[in-house]
Amino acid sequence: MKRALSLTLGIATITMAVWAQSGGKPGEWPSYAADLAGTRYRPLDQINANNFSKLEVAWRFKTDSIGNRPEYKLEGTPLMVNGVVYATAGSRRAAIALDAATGELLWVHGEHEGARGAAAPRQLSGRGLAYWSDGKDERIFYVTPGYRLIGLDAKTGALLPSFGKGGAVDLKLDDDQTIFPDLTTGEIGLQSAPVVARDTILVGAAFREGMTPKSMKNNKGYVRGFDVHTGKRLWIFHTIPMKGEFGYDTWEKGSAEYTGNTGVWSQITVDEQLGLVYLPVESPTGDYYGGHRPGNDLYGESLVCVDLKTGQRKWHFQLVHHPLWDMDISSAPILADIVVDGKPIKAVAQPTKQGFLYVFDRTNGKPVWPIVEKPVEKGSVPGEWYSPTQPFPTKPPAYARNGVSPEDLINFTPALHDEAMTIVSKYKIGPIFTPPVASSLTGPLATLTLGTAGGGTNWPGGSYDPETHTVYAFACNACLSPIGLVESPKTISDMNYVAGYAGQEVRLRAGPGENAGADSPMPERRPRPAPAAAAAAGGGGGGFGLSVKGLPLIKPPYSTISAINLDRGEIVWQVPHGETPDAIRNNPALKGVDLGTTGQSGYNIGTLVTKTLVIAGDGQITNVQPRGRGAMLRAYDKTTGKQVGEVTMPAPQSGSPMTYMVNGKQYIIVAVSGGAYSGEYIAFTLPNEASESTR
Repeated sequence: MKRALSLTLGIATITMAVWAQSGGKPGEWPSYAADLAGTRYRPLDQINANNFSKLEVAWRFKTDSIGNRPEYKLEGTPLMVNGVVYATAGSRRAAIALDAATGELLWVHGEHEGARGAAAPRQLSGRGLAYWSDGKDERIFYVTPGYRLIGLDAKTGALLPSFGKGGAVDLKLDDDQTIFPDLTTGEIGLQSAPVVARDTILVGAAFREGMTPKSMKNNKGYVRGFDVHTGKRLWIFHTIPMKGEFGYDTWEKGSAEYTGNTGVWSQITVDEQLGLVYLPVESPTGDYYGGHRPGNDLYGESLVCVDLKTGQRKWHFQLVHHPLWDMDISSAPILADIVVDGKPIKAVAQPTKQGFLYVFDRTNGKPVWPIVEKPVEKGSVPGEWYSPTQPFPTKPPAYARNGVSPEDLINFTPALHDEAMTIVSKYKIGPIFTPPVASSLTGPLATLTLGTAGGGTNWPGGSYDPETHTVYAFACNACLSPIGLVESPKTISDMNYVAGYAGQEVRLRAGPGENAGADSPMPERRPRPAPAAAAAAGGGGGGFGLSVKGLPLIKPPYSTISAINLDRGEIVWQVPHGETPDAIRNNPALKGVDLGTTGQSGYNIGTLVTKTLVIAGDGQITNVQPRGRGAMLRAYDKTTGKQVGEVTMPAPQSGSPMTYMVNGKQYIIVAVSGGAYSGEYIAFTLPNEASESTR
């Protein structure tokens, strides 16, 4: 009994430590992911299983009025501090302040960047901003599309004259590289929110979505820390090491000198007590061909821990050696104080596109459970360099599919499965890390992959309950990515190979792609290969012929939410997320087939955790009677995964939800957009009588 009591007290102490280091009041949401630990958790329970379905719209803010055109890809998560909601909005990514109870616009600040903004690789609202206060001064920071760090007075929205030059720091300067052609068209930006810890602002870098690299030589995605008072650069971390730095020799034949990308385009997390920063690093140039960068390529696709004060590397772990699959670390690391075999551990857990949750001791980088190097298949693309092994976590088990086998194919009926097998015979399939192939009309046409570009957990990341030590992660379980390589036309790129298919014209894609990766080199092909029916159905698109009678090639569930206990390294529950898509439910080939709940494919669904609930919205519109047409915001019992409530939204969830309490009422805000519906923040709350009954 004494031992059990001691363990309980230890867990309580750990939970209190998480709150102490993460900052903020329980009823506020002061950072993009709720806190610096990346938990997306708040211990609120006024909205619960008994009343979630009674939620009503308290207020809404349409972003069309901010900027010069509507946006249909609103990915923001607002903050709430001292009764004020702060968010980014509009095509010029303005910072706005709203009354948290009424949604009234208090102030707006936008930058007119002209040609620089128009040429920016990351435009529109972005994903958010950062808040800082020393108890007296309150400041807001955000990064413009043109890659400038703006400092504002949180009370008025006015520029801070003492910060940078008149309130702005030009992030294209003082970056230890000279590859930018000029300040207007320099290929670098940021879509995610900056992070403030102690008195340091942390800023990463992102590049253009969905583009074939024009060159093996590219800008590098270095990470920097800036003084919160003055905007002065405090330190820089070279995500591609310079000569003489640790890791430089992992880039063979001098490829560290010219290779680019390897940025931190996702969210950064921080342990203020330890003074440590955790950087999720993306892929090098290019995502699917690395013949121009032989070697393991540190710190590509690595989790890197650096010192908050100096930026010096403390430890790193490379999740993928010599990246070839666009498995860039796409979401925030989660800081979790856990107990494993009776031993308290300060951990960091990294959700991934691979569907693996990598768990380390965050003080030293040692895996909590063994991560084993295993031999993997060597490919045959001319000039490519292949790592003979890759790291495989032993615990927790994979929470999403990360390879393609016959067992993964559509199986509603034997005839549909047989047809899928015929289609797949033209491609290469295999387990995770099956290498890309040089595309050939005689086969294989491409390597079919799951758990790569759009699979598993993408930029919204996971959430974490510090009371139960459980991570909750949405995953796309059927986002099929065919990876074929073709010799690059020199008018397209100086790389030897780029992504494409034999017999199809390859050209640079004209606009942003669907993949959330910062530098997906998948070019556009003519004709466009993915059947619209397959994409709408929520299964895997891409390639050509990758549907069976208009149905996804991959079987359901198309997406899942998983609860993963970090004390035991086990999946506690896993459920499909979202209604069965209309294109599947109404497909004549499935007449009379019991479909169950298939979930919906997508990579942009984030979860929110409260005292009792896991909350996430649909990524697609469905038409279900008697409810009618809409997307649902759903609530699950966080201990069992059972759905306990839902409320209709006018468009799919496109930004991760957040929650807060003000004037005795709990609110949930979620960004919605997509299709013909332009970006909107919607705040839900309970009717007065319902909220009064829960106090």
